[in-house]
Amino acid sequence: MPRVFLITGTSTGFGAELVKTVLSSGDSVVATARDSSKLSFAGTKPSNYLAVDLDVTDQSSVSAAFDKALQHFARVDVVVNNAGYGLTGEFESLSEAQIRTQFEVNFFGLLNVTRKAMAVMRAQQPPGGLIQQVTSVGGQIGVPTFSCYCATKWAVEGFTEAVAQEVKPEWKIRFTVIEPGGFRTDFSGRSMAVAEAKNAAYDHIDVRANMRKRHGTQPGDPAKAAQKMYELAVMPDPPLRCLLGSDGLEALRGKLETYRENLDTFETLTRSTDIKE
Repeated sequence: MPRVFLITGTSTGFGAELVKTVLSSGDSVVATARDSSKLSFAGTKPSNYLAVDLDVTDQSSVSAAFDKALQHFARVDVVVNNAGYGLTGEFESLSEAQIRTQFEVNFFGLLNVTRKAMAVMRAQQPPGGLIQQVTSVGGQIGVPTFSCYCATKWAVEGFTEAVAQEVKPEWKIRFTVIEPGGFRTDFSGRSMAVAEAKNAAYDHIDVRANMRKRHGTQPGDPAKAAQKMYELAVMPDPPLRCLLGSDGLEALRGKLETYRENLDTFETLTRSTDIKE
């Protein structure tokens, strides 16, 4: 029986590519966007496709989207929390409004979708499903000029690791955090938000030039990433985390080595704080 995927943020990038992959694999998809009337994919028909408006920052919009999905397909097997965007700029150049909006979309919006997805998956018969959280290698490694973006992704990582241990086995609800490195999507292009007013103290950093240099030169292929996201979604026992992209793999290996060295260097200091019985 075809699986039913509900994917947020399907206008471009990973979301759009994943919709295509799901359809070509013979499964069904609920493609969501803030304005779903603009979505268009080949090979769709009522039996395998439903386009739905969804604003992740509005819990009533999230609930309505799931209700429509259930009315159309009767269940939801895979939820992919892909909606989000990048915010770049030196921390002191970012406005409070920009920072709060970044968290509303990337973190609190994801929580809204996850909360509804868990309730739906627990109640349906048979129960269960998979929730994929699309974060970033920036959810494991701090990247300069992406401090608040990284903070949202680190928050998602910690939240998911914790909540995955709260569910009962009989609910059969699983989680996978997808951590892409650099991919040739619109992330570094038109989808990127930039600090509104640059702090003059940071004359040594040119954020816009850095983005122009990076856009279109990333090593990752979004279509290949979508295929791997699909493969992870249909695995009998998917991992809690999975990196996508060789650049992210090398970066995280380097960080793990630094962590290991730091633990070894300060082991005596760390252990010295225990109460001696």
